[in-house]
Amino acid sequence: MQASSLTYNEKMLANYVPVYVMLPLGVVTINNVLEDKAGIEKQLKELRAAGVDGVMVDVWWGIIESQGPKQYDWSAYRSLFQIVQDCGLKLQAIMSFHQCGGNVGDVVNIPLPQWVLDIGESDPDVFYTNRSGNRNKEYLSLGVDNEPLFYGRTAVEIYGDYMKSFRESMSDFFEDGLIIDVEVGLGPAGELRYPSYPQNQGWVFPGIGEFQCYDKYLKAEFKEAATSVGHPEWELPDNAGTYNDTPTSTEFFGQSGTYLTEKGKFFLTWYSNKLLSHGDQILDEANKAFLGCKVKLAAKVSGIHWWYKADNHAAELTAGYYNLKDRDGYRPVARILSRHYAILNFTCLEMRDSEQSSDAKSGPQELVQQVLSGGWRENLEVAGENALPRYDRDAYNQILLNARPNGVNKEGPPKLRMYGVTYLRLSDDLLQENNFNIFKTFVKKMHADQDYCPDPEKYSHHIGPLERSKPKMPIEYLLEATEPMEPFPWDKETDMSVGGALSNLIDKIFSIFK
Repeated sequence: MQASSLTYNEKMLANYVPVYVMLPLGVVTINNVLEDKAGIEKQLKELRAAGVDGVMVDVWWGIIESQGPKQYDWSAYRSLFQIVQDCGLKLQAIMSFHQCGGNVGDVVNIPLPQWVLDIGESDPDVFYTNRSGNRNKEYLSLGVDNEPLFYGRTAVEIYGDYMKSFRESMSDFFEDGLIIDVEVGLGPAGELRYPSYPQNQGWVFPGIGEFQCYDKYLKAEFKEAATSVGHPEWELPDNAGTYNDTPTSTEFFGQSGTYLTEKGKFFLTWYSNKLLSHGDQILDEANKAFLGCKVKLAAKVSGIHWWYKADNHAAELTAGYYNLKDRDGYRPVARILSRHYAILNFTCLEMRDSEQSSDAKSGPQELVQQVLSGGWRENLEVAGENALPRYDRDAYNQILLNARPNGVNKEGPPKLRMYGVTYLRLSDDLLQENNFNIFKTFVKKMHADQDYCPDPEKYSHHIGPLERSKPKMPIEYLLEATEPMEPFPWDKETDMSVGGALSNLIDKIFSIFK
């Protein structure tokens, strides 16, 4: 190869965005067994042949510590990791401290460890609770983060012990460079949020959801906070509606609603700050657990795009993202992540406004722009994933646009580039011939038309030993990041398209005659 063409390829390689694929939710069964070794190996080899860089897998707390406190069994996951390594793929491991089941796309049911649920039988306030007293067993309430209710341990200590045990048990995989990032589960569906829109309690899109702070621990904390600012009479909201309301049908989110009053602002600040501090504390534990490993930490933020174009942003507020036109609810999260050298992982990369019903006032494109811009402004690496399984070119083109909002730079690194994208999810549908052919094109375009590159250093993904988190940030410094800023400009469409409307039509005809 001539030096000049090599130089061009090297320049283009600076635009490379690695692609990972999420493994099926139940790849390790509820009984802690890797059942279909041959099947998963065959699928992983197909991904590797398609140029995929790696895979992501949930490492379920409900499976690993199911036998009792500190009784960890990592054997099935060790078998799985060995297969991933043998297939030449990298691994993103999620510390999944939430239940699987009850959310969009959940096809298996993996509850929290039984011994934890037993504690919840005698003290149901360890779970998130809505105003009418419904408990949510998906994830422990952040109200018990520092309460030693679990055989003498706090929730934060449980998460810390689990991550330390993971590091010790998987030390050889860390040393071999197999595990490139550890995503720390910080809430339901692994996302840093409150479980404000649970399908298993009857929520249906695009309901505004409900605040989840009515357990006795959070109630007491709110009362203490309100008293400390001279308002002992303030109570938690009782006028914010129910899961499937529209914002304007409630007093809290209506025009000139409670959310705009001094009392409403105090509550929303408290509610969102509790979430920030929850994420901060657990990421600090993760940083201590993986200190010195050549690995990146990551945390996931949920893409709550419905009601984004309404003044009240109701669905975001109930989830704990205090985001309004005049207040950025996401940059403070990014600032927390920057303290722990963590990647911000965001969802709904595939969605376009035009695909959403206008009634829901959805703004997925603007939301992605806002969150990614905020992450880059805080000097973070930003990664992402699609929210729903999609196999069409429009979805892939939208992901490609978000991955490089201003296109490729033929002279070197692009101005803006996502750190990586994880595709949801490995399935028979994805591997169906026509779908998989489009997916392979997508991978090639994410790689800026370059061949698969086994050496991340070549596209500036240097992973050094994890450093100790920076000092704790004063709340005032965090809240400075709520100052809204214009997002970076995005091109209208990607310059690395996988094909457009005509290709979509041909795909449809092809699938009919298959």
